[in-house]
Amino acid sequence: MASHIILPKEEEEEEVEEGLGVAVEADHDLPEPPRYRHLQPAQKALPFSATCVRISRDSYPNLRALRNASATSLRDDDDAFAKLDEGDYGYVLDDVQHLTDYLPELPTFPNPLQDHPAYSTVKQYFVNADDTVPEKVVVQKNSPRGVHFRRAGPRQRVYFEPEDVKACIVTCGGLCPGLNTVIRELVCGLSHMYNVNDVFGIQNGYKGFYSSNYLRMTPKSVNDIHKRGGTVLGSSRGGHDTHKIVDNIQDRGINQVYIIGGDGTQKGAYEIFKEIRRRGLKVAVAGIPKTIDNDIAVIDKSFGFDTAVEEAQRAIDAAHVEASSAENGIGLVKLMGRYSGFIAMYATLASRDVDCCLIPESLFYLEGEGGLFEYIERRLKENNHMVIVVAEGAGQDLIAKSIPVADQLDASGNKLLLDVGLWLTHKIKDHCKSKKMEMTIKYIDPTYMIRAIPSNASDNVYCTLLAHSAIHGAMAGYSFTVGMVNGRHAYIPFHRVTSTRSKVKITDRMWARLLSSTNQPSFLSKEDIMEAREAERLANRLPVPAGSSEHTKKHSASVLSNASGDVQGAPTLTLSQLHQPAAAITVPAPPSSATAGTASVAVIDPDDRNRTSGTGRDAGTRDRSTARGRGS
Repeated sequence: MASHIILPKEEEEEEVEEGLGVAVEADHDLPEPPRYRHLQPAQKALPFSATCVRISRDSYPNLRALRNASATSLRDDDDAFAKLDEGDYGYVLDDVQHLTDYLPELPTFPNPLQDHPAYSTVKQYFVNADDTVPEKVVVQKNSPRGVHFRRAGPRQRVYFEPEDVKACIVTCGGLCPGLNTVIRELVCGLSHMYNVNDVFGIQNGYKGFYSSNYLRMTPKSVNDIHKRGGTVLGSSRGGHDTHKIVDNIQDRGINQVYIIGGDGTQKGAYEIFKEIRRRGLKVAVAGIPKTIDNDIAVIDKSFGFDTAVEEAQRAIDAAHVEASSAENGIGLVKLMGRYSGFIAMYATLASRDVDCCLIPESLFYLEGEGGLFEYIERRLKENNHMVIVVAEGAGQDLIAKSIPVADQLDASGNKLLLDVGLWLTHKIKDHCKSKKMEMTIKYIDPTYMIRAIPSNASDNVYCTLLAHSAIHGAMAGYSFTVGMVNGRHAYIPFHRVTSTRSKVKITDRMWARLLSSTNQPSFLSKEDIMEAREAERLANRLPVPAGSSEHTKKHSASVLSNASGDVQGAPTLTLSQLHQPAAAITVPAPPSSATAGTASVAVIDPDDRNRTSGTGRDAGTRDRSTARGRGS
């Protein structure tokens, strides 16, 4: 991190003279690096990252600081694999696993890149050992520096000689634009940068480790696969048998494993790493997160997302043409988003032709004042047509009430969703028929078309950088998930990307921009808004306003009690969120016998929503249990 700190010129010169300035790579590869650095009284204090110390679980009970800083709970078995370094001003490095953590006597070798004609001329090509990437980039003047991750990039010393490397690549889960690009760049990067000759492809997902022959891959064999959609290795869900997989890795002499897949796949990669460590094998495991829904935690975005949004916009354009060409025409587009509505939100913002966007994170209801049906009637009366975008995971609780179905899971353990687009189409038709309204509705589901296309230019570049970062980390002996955090590529511990999902924050300004763009109602009631305002006051420990009634004071105590411990995983409110224009805040909901374990209710302050429709703020006739039954 010394390279990230700007010192006054005279101080910088003094530190260089003392040998404390930016120097060559000083990572795991140097002999006996000191874990603790004790400063002499006469010695000048170092930058905060240079004074990082190793924290034991005895001195850091239950990893409390990491949990507080990142709002992420660790499972008990994750505690043993967490590596935390603490620095000044609340700095915490959530480090990744390294081969030397369980094989301390491993030799190191010069990085072949230092003699590579394409890279040897690049100034400061090797990343500094202290370089880290902050998880939170927006901070206040006196706020702690928070959680950081190890910066991705080539190290000056590596733990594998090129002729000894046997690498394998596997793709798991659903299809996504960019899979072939990542495969191609892994093969070409290993060959062209590190002179690795033995690269193998695992066919058809995790089960291919023990049920298929390994496919030898060369730069020539993967030369043009990035122009095709899908994955040349094949993919599947499930099939993960940790012991069988590691047995085959050990038997075949594989020492670098590159695993491309979503959160379930990364959980599998984590289990593979744990078993490799238990056996004491010199094997690096590199995960490259893939999900078209963009719901991988911590990282800025997953590869293929830009391509998915671009293709989704074409479906929205088609729906708009169909809707505007008919009297009272409605174009309904269902997009991907099982738990997170990122594709629906960004495609809506990119299109500007959408009148209503429905996502899993935001509640909505059909009947009554301020409901979806009322909004549809008004938009058709005003514009004679409308376009609705719905994420596949939205409204599943409403469908379950009208179509009782036993929960079913796919091979990856994901709940099989009912078709919200088809269900909503029939519901809208029935409503318009009951109102004797002439209406034409066109339903478009481009899901599999979007998944199967090649990645666009932006994603191709991103896939290349991810693949190269993964190679550099594996050669340096790390095991990790790689991703971009605040615009910088970083190595992230497996447990950080598998313990939770990234979701659209309806407390964020981006969702407020969408509401402003579509002019859709927030589907929230006055009661929700009052509870949210009270929760805001309590969360910030504000006094009860003068002249408040006894009912308000009692209600304050009640909300504070509910917010303090009954709701598990309720997100924390911040002033920066609460003061944003049209920002929503999240309120812990008291559990009841019908909705035990529910998380929260999201509400929009009506004072910031005057630019939207006047309806949709009073929903007194809606089913209150439905409103409480879904967490935001």
